[in-house]
Amino acid sequence: MLKTIAISNEKGGVAKTTTTISLGAALVDMGRRVLLIDLDAQANLTLALGFEPGESENTSGNILLDNAQLLSARRKTDVENLDLIPSNLRIEISEQFLPVRTNYATILKRAITAAPNLQYDYILLDCPPSLGAITQNALAAADLLLIPTQAEYFSAYALRNMMNLVRRIREEDNPNLAYRILVTMLDNRNRTHRNIHDQLRSTFGEGVFNAVIEIDTKLRESSIAGLPISRYKPGARGTTQYHILAQELIEYVKETENRQAA
Repeated sequence: MLKTIAISNEKGGVAKTTTTISLGAALVDMGRRVLLIDLDAQANLTLALGFEPGESENTSGNILLDNAQLLSARRKTDVENLDLIPSNLRIEISEQFLPVRTNYATILKRAITAAPNLQYDYILLDCPPSLGAITQNALAAADLLLIPTQAEYFSAYALRNMMNLVRRIREEDNPNLAYRILVTMLDNRNRTHRNIHDQLRSTFGEGVFNAVIEIDTKLRESSIAGLPISRYKPGARGTTQYHILAQELIEYVKETENRQAA
């Protein structure tokens, strides 16, 4: 069954795009078919997969602003079974024009639902570092919100606004939205990182993934190379940790489906 996962945090620099591409590739390595959707005007996901943002005629902006069909913007990447819907600067005007439309927060959800023959196991949505109309669309369309956060004060503090938005989306557009927090860029040598990590687990319990992503310069290098970490450096720590995350996610999805079927 297709699962849609929004990857979002109001704070920038917490490895949202790195997580989108690395988790997507890890899921592919485990036999899943994955569609990545770049919803950020900075188009870092598009760039990280080797595409120039200005070269695509159809993008995620066309889906949100022009009601274009979802797959009309699809691009094949160099990784088999990993496809991309790119972004460019045009999507930025969505924040201005979407809120004047009726039911604007569910445009993306309706586009995914209406798409014929979606041969994917997962759709991963790379969100902008804001909680505006684009992110609301992503959360309304998602089965799960994955929140990357550093084990640092300001990143953890930003979770308050994310939780407020989750409650609002549940009330208005998506009552079944679940969330999980992913600790990224962790430095286990740093006592502050360890303490905040422990506090997050104490506060959110099972809402925090067991998997963590530690600091790894190879992750930054892989983005520059236009490749997921598992293709750039298969033996890197980042590759191993995103594979662990992917396996935990797959198990979470199975458990969720079993509970729903019971």
